[in-house]
Amino acid sequence: MNPPIDQSAFSRQSFLGPNSQQHIAACVVGIAGLGGGGSHIVQQLAHIGFMNYVLFDRDAIEESNLNRLVGGTMQDVIDKRLKIEIARRLILGIRPGANVRVIADVWQNQPEAVKGCDIVFGCVDGFDQRRQLEATTRRFLIPIIDIGMDVYRPPGCAPSISGQVILSMPGHACMTCMGVLNERNLAKEAAAYGDAGAHPQVVWSNGVLASIAVGVAVDLVTDWSQTLRGSVYLSHRGNLGTVAVDPTLCFAPCTCCHFPLREAGPVAFRPL
Repeated sequence: MNPPIDQSAFSRQSFLGPNSQQHIAACVVGIAGLGGGGSHIVQQLAHIGFMNYVLFDRDAIEESNLNRLVGGTMQDVIDKRLKIEIARRLILGIRPGANVRVIADVWQNQPEAVKGCDIVFGCVDGFDQRRQLEATTRRFLIPIIDIGMDVYRPPGCAPSISGQVILSMPGHACMTCMGVLNERNLAKEAAAYGDAGAHPQVVWSNGVLASIAVGVAVDLVTDWSQTLRGSVYLSHRGNLGTVAVDPTLCFAPCTCCHFPLREAGPVAFRPL
């Protein structure tokens, strides 16, 4: 049970709607992966006033994570602290009354915990991980917001940072419909993640993508913009500092044929 909401504490975001803070506080958010992107997301969700979290990650912080993991410290590296514990500390430091469930395991082993979420953020590495997580959330009719970035070095050119934010809405275009997941990408899964080294990540692009993903989630919960009615595919060009609707979304079908609604598992809707 969350504590009563002090509306004055959220006066600067009252434009979200008269009952927005109640909806935000009641929403259960799942975050799969608490590295660079996931750590940004939990921090922003806590500031906004989300009060119910399910966090999935079994890894401990390493020194190489300090270039991007929000809330992590050198002492955490020395103590080999789990990323989910760092995230919980960050959330509770902002919202002491929050309910934070931490699962030191891969999300695949905890399907019931995923099922209990209203929205899931996918901050996982690799195409196969994305495919599995999307399939699970689609089964339970849960919107998933996926973020990811990579760094490429085209021959003779400077490194290029690219990223995406995708909202996969049940019934609407999925990541396969959008062309993000395809057999070619899945076949290359074992190859290097990028030409700039294993899992190249930088804090500023992670921050951009996480901020957009959190904005999408807030719009889903409050409907403040009254424009979000289907799937979202936004592309980030880090070298240019731009974010735009990916043109391939225009060619995606309005109704998903890969995850028909008739094949969804049992769903129990609850009011926020």
